[in-house]
Amino acid sequence: MFSQFASHVGHVARHGALRVVGVCIAAFVVSQAQAARPMAIDDADLVDAQACQLESWVQANRGSTEFWAQPACNFTGNVEWALGGAVTRDEGRARTTDLVLQGKTLFKPLERNGWGVGLAAGTVHHPQLDKGARDWYAHVPASFSFHDDALIVHANLGWQRDGQARRHEMTWGLGAQVQLYEGLSLTAETFGQNRGEPYYQFGISYWLVPDRLQVDASYGDRTGRGARERWLSFGLVILTDPLFR
Repeated sequence: MFSQFASHVGHVARHGALRVVGVCIAAFVVSQAQAARPMAIDDADLVDAQACQLESWVQANRGSTEFWAQPACNFTGNVEWALGGAVTRDEGRARTTDLVLQGKTLFKPLERNGWGVGLAAGTVHHPQLDKGARDWYAHVPASFSFHDDALIVHANLGWQRDGQARRHEMTWGLGAQVQLYEGLSLTAETFGQNRGEPYYQFGISYWLVPDRLQVDASYGDRTGRGARERWLSFGLVILTDPLFR
């Protein structure tokens, strides 16, 4: 997910806009251990086999508001597909700004007090840019569980191809989830590219219905730039029982 974020803000910076988007396509929610909303970086976990989830959130930036919907399903057991996008309202009009398709698989699932690693890859289409620029990306998410999932650390390393600038970039991310008590977690993360200053984000999430319905909120900004790129988001996550048995 941090790959999409870095891709989007790179285009935004080149066009002089002041909006920042926290894309979370790869923040897939599962029981117990997950890099769920509102984290931007990815985890070594999948939606349950034959089940689906829907992540939706609204994000307020300076001068614009973004509305996101990100459904994802695991049809076969070890390949998860996500397809979603954003509608942004600024200057009194709304327009589709991002369309994302991603696939994700695991080489080793994350276990309690253990570790996991996977691979995610996808494409991001920016229809509002000249000629509808399209980016491609891939990254390796690794996760580490401590103290019976009371602390989970996530690390990402990846690559993206910026379709508008026609250049290749390295992406990275590092974050942690801390479970305060059952159902309530705090998150902190930093992520970025090999060019420019990194971003950071802090969040909180709570399961209204355990492993089925979650609400969350986050605050983020870019280091070294004051409050010019700060954002605030509020989200909702819905998970289903297996649907395809």
